[in-house]
Amino acid sequence: MRSPGLAALELRRFGRGRLPRAALVALLLLPLLYGALYLWSFWDPYGRLDRIPVALVNDDEGASADGRRLTAGDDIAEALRESDTFDWREVGADEARRGVEDGTYYLSLTMPADFSRRIASSAGDSPETGALRVRTNDANNYVVGQISRTVFGEVRRAASTKASRSFLDRIFISFSGIHGETVKAAEGADELKGGIGRAKKGSEDLADGLRDAKSGSGRLAKGLDRLHSGAGALQSGSRQVADGTQTLADLVNGVADQAGPFLRDNEKTIGDTARLVADSSGAIRDNLDTLAERAPAAARTAHTAADTLTVIHHTRCEGPPSPGPPPDPACPDLLKARDAAADVAAVADDLHTLIADQNGDVKKLDRHLAVLQKQARALADRAPHLSEDFEAAVKKINKLNDGAAKVAAGAKRLNKGLGGAETGAAGLDEGVGKLGTGARTLNGGMFKLADGSGKLAGGLHDGAGRIPDYTEKDRDARTEVMADPVRLVSEDLHRAPNYGTGFAPYFIPLSLWVGAMVAYMLIAPMNRRALAAGAPAWRVALAGWLPVVAIGVLQTVALMSVLHWAIGLRAARAAGTVAFLFLVTACFAAIVQWLNARFGAAGRILVLAAMMLQLTSAGGTYPVQTSPGFFNALHPFLPMSHVVDALRRLITGGGLGPVWQACAVLAAFTAGALALTALSARRRQVWTLDRLHPELTL
Repeated sequence: MRSPGLAALELRRFGRGRLPRAALVALLLLPLLYGALYLWSFWDPYGRLDRIPVALVNDDEGASADGRRLTAGDDIAEALRESDTFDWREVGADEARRGVEDGTYYLSLTMPADFSRRIASSAGDSPETGALRVRTNDANNYVVGQISRTVFGEVRRAASTKASRSFLDRIFISFSGIHGETVKAAEGADELKGGIGRAKKGSEDLADGLRDAKSGSGRLAKGLDRLHSGAGALQSGSRQVADGTQTLADLVNGVADQAGPFLRDNEKTIGDTARLVADSSGAIRDNLDTLAERAPAAARTAHTAADTLTVIHHTRCEGPPSPGPPPDPACPDLLKARDAAADVAAVADDLHTLIADQNGDVKKLDRHLAVLQKQARALADRAPHLSEDFEAAVKKINKLNDGAAKVAAGAKRLNKGLGGAETGAAGLDEGVGKLGTGARTLNGGMFKLADGSGKLAGGLHDGAGRIPDYTEKDRDARTEVMADPVRLVSEDLHRAPNYGTGFAPYFIPLSLWVGAMVAYMLIAPMNRRALAAGAPAWRVALAGWLPVVAIGVLQTVALMSVLHWAIGLRAARAAGTVAFLFLVTACFAAIVQWLNARFGAAGRILVLAAMMLQLTSAGGTYPVQTSPGFFNALHPFLPMSHVVDALRRLITGGGLGPVWQACAVLAAFTAGALALTALSARRRQVWTLDRLHPELTL
C-alpha cells in the first residue's frame, strides 16, 4: 500500500468511536490554547492602562511670577485626569504611601508643596528645578513600573517644556524692549551727530575769526603805541570786553552745564562792547584831523584850567584855619575838578606828544584805527553765534579762557592809561594767538568728536538691527521651538497596530510545535503496519509524517480563522501567511517525528527540550542580542528563529527576503528530518533485544 493510503488508514482510526473522535477534535483545537488564548490575554495591554489604579498626590501650594498666579501642580493634575493613561485617583500623601505598599495602587505621583515656586524661580536670582516624585513597588507588578517610567518621563518633559516656554517668552519680550531702547539711543545719537556737526562748523568759523583777529591785533599793537589819546574811549570798551570774557570763563569753568545759558545771556553785552570799540574807533577817525590841529592849543588851555583850579582849591580849601566862617562846602567838588583837569592836561600832553611823534602823519594812524574798527565790527557781528559755537566745545574751553585772561589783563592795562598800551597790545596779540591755537585744537577735537558720534550712531543703528524685535506670533513660534528644540519624528515603516499583533509571530509557531508534539503522542511516528509488511523505509517515514501534516494543516486553518475573525489579527499578506504556516507545520511534524522515531520514549523529552531551546533563542520577545551568548549562538541554527523573522514580514509587512530564506531553511530541515526518520525506520525493521525490552516506556 502506498504512503497516502497508509496515512489515510491512520487517520481513519479516529472515526471508529466517540472517544477517538473527541481526541481528534481536541488535537485540532489544542494550538488555540497556545496561540489564540495567549494572544487574546494580552492583545492590547497598553490600550487598557486606564484601568490601572494610580495614586495622585497634589501638595503644590502655587506661586506668583511676574504678577501672575502659577499653579503648575493643578495644571498637571488636570491634564493627567483628562488623559487615558492610568486610573488617576487623587489622594493624600499617607494614603498613597500605604496604597503603593499594600497593592491598592500600582504607583503614586506626588507634586510637592514647592513645585510651582521652584518653577517660578527661573525668573529670579536663584533658579531651582521642580521635582515630580514617583513611587513604585515592583512587588505589585514589575511591568507597570517600567511603563510608568516611560509615561512619567513624558509628563516630566511636558512640564519642563511648559516652564521653559514661560521663561523663554520673558527673554524674547526683553529682546523687544532692548531693541526699542537701542532704537531710541540710535535716534538720540543721530541728533547728537547733527548737533556736533553744527558745533564743528562753528568751531571752524571761530578759528577763522581768531586767525583774522590775530592779524588785526598785531596791527592794533603798533597803532595803540601812537594812539594814546584814544585810550579813554577804548578803556571803557576794553573793560567791558575783559569783564565779559572773564565772566564767561568763570561761569564755564565753574558750572559747565550752565555755559550755554550764560553765553546766550551775555551775547548782547559782548556785541555791544565790540560795537562800542568800533564806534569809538570811528569817532576818533572822524575827528582825527581836528584833533591834530587843536591838540597844542587844547594842551595849553587844559594846563591853564588845571592851574586855575589848583589855585582856587588852595585858596578856598587849603589856607590856614581862622575863626572866620567854615571851609567852602564845594571843596570836594573842586578837588575832583582839579584832578580831572590835571588828567585832561596829561591826556592833552600825551595826545600832543603822539601827534608830534607821528610828524603830522595822521593818515597812518587813521589806517590803524580803520583796521581796529573793522575787527571790532566783525567781532560784534559774530557775537550772536558764540553760544552755538561754544556749547559743543565745553571740554576745550579752558584753553580759550587762558587767552581771554591775557586779553583781559591787556585790556586792564589799556583802561588804566598808564602807558602800557604797547605792552597790553602785545599781550592781546599773544592771547589771540593762543586763542587761535586753542580754536584749532578745538576744531581738531570737534572733528574727532564728529567722527566718533558718527560711529556711535552707526554702531547703535547696526546694533538695533541685530537685536531682534519679535512680534507676539514670532515669540510664540520661537518659544515653542526653543522650549522643545529636538523632537522625535518617528517613522514606523510597518507598524504593528497592537501588542498582540507584534507577538503573533512568536506564539503561532509555538502553538504549531505543541500541536505536532501532541499529535505524535496519539499517532505512531512510524506506521506499524508498514514496518510489519517490510515496506521501504522512505514509505514508512512518509506514512507516519503525512497524517500529522494533515492534522497540522487543519490546526493552522482553525488557529488563523480564530485569530483573524475572533481576535482581530490582520496580516499584511494573509494568504502568504497561511501557506507559509503549512510549510512550518510540515517541518515541525518532520522534526518531531524523527525525534520520536529515533529516540523512542526519550524523544518526547527531547521534543520538549527542542521547543524550549527554540523559544529562548528565537528572539520572539526581546531582540536576541539582549540574550546571553549561548542563545545568540543557537539562534541561526534553529528553525523557529527563521519562522519568527518570516512571519513578522508576512504579518506586519516588509521585504520578503527573510521569508524565502525561511522557506529554504524549513525545506532543508523537513527533508533532513524525513531522511533521518527513514534511516530510523530501516533500523526498526531489524528486531533487537532492546526493542523487545526497552529500558524506558512512556
